[in-house]
Amino acid sequence: MGSEISEAMKDKSVIEVMLNPDGRVWIDRLGQGMEVLCEMPETSAIQMLGTIAHMLGTVINYDHPKVEGELPGDGSRVEGVIHPIVAKPSFNIRKKASAVYSLAEYVNAGRATQLDHEIMRDSINRRRNVLVVGGTGTGKTTFCNAVLHEMSLLCPDHRILILEDTIELQCMMDNRVQMRTNNHVTMQDLLKIAMRQRPDRIIVGEVRGKEALDMLKAWNTGHPGGLCTVHANDARAGLIRIEQLVSEVSQSPMRSLIAEAVDIVVFLKRDPVIGPKISEIISVEGVENGEYIFRDMRAAGGVFCLKDVSGL
Repeated sequence: MGSEISEAMKDKSVIEVMLNPDGRVWIDRLGQGMEVLCEMPETSAIQMLGTIAHMLGTVINYDHPKVEGELPGDGSRVEGVIHPIVAKPSFNIRKKASAVYSLAEYVNAGRATQLDHEIMRDSINRRRNVLVVGGTGTGKTTFCNAVLHEMSLLCPDHRILILEDTIELQCMMDNRVQMRTNNHVTMQDLLKIAMRQRPDRIIVGEVRGKEALDMLKAWNTGHPGGLCTVHANDARAGLIRIEQLVSEVSQSPMRSLIAEAVDIVVFLKRDPVIGPKISEIISVEGVENGEYIFRDMRAAGGVFCLKDVSGL
């Protein structure tokens, strides 16, 4: 990696390291945004990606121009590509969280309110299914780790099944099983396996495809209190995104099933000063006339319809 990137990987404030095809290496510091760290020669980048591929038991070359997986040692997630996908090598390293922040620390840092904390504790106690929504780099995984920490305090006797593409979530529960996908085992496969593992709660790191339907069914069949993330631009759009994923295997939008399975939607966004923070928390109250009905958990009331507020 070279001395500068190696030092950045040791720096706890750095959460991501990125090489662009122009040779510039960027780093993303927690709460500070991105900045250029250094430049990396093309030959060094190719050698680095080749070494990573070898350590992961694969290759990266013209016929196989990408490598992805977890870095041996610290578990950071790496995604690297070379020609012909890009003109020159490019990679992204998302560092594995070095510490788990509690929901109380979110409040102390101004990234959540005391009411947010109470809502999440109540949701955990009542075993409500929580969908965490946000864009790339908005701290969805870090927040999920905080929720898992709270679960370990409120329901330490529960058996937790955690399903991920890359192991990123950190759970302190004694009775837990963490599983990950690979080239031969899909997230759908993991969900089916999890159903036979006697889980109290099913945690899905992220849904990206048709496995969304399997997750909804799992949450609806005696396994409440789940947690999952999805990419979307606001809380309401999170459910629309789930609909889009379900549509890969169903012609029906299944809004009733989604409204029954998803109880709480938390939307995270990146604040330029303090970093990732909670922006919205809504409760899914059901479906009326084909539209989702929501309640703003941060407001004193106010039930509203999706089509009236999102413009989607």
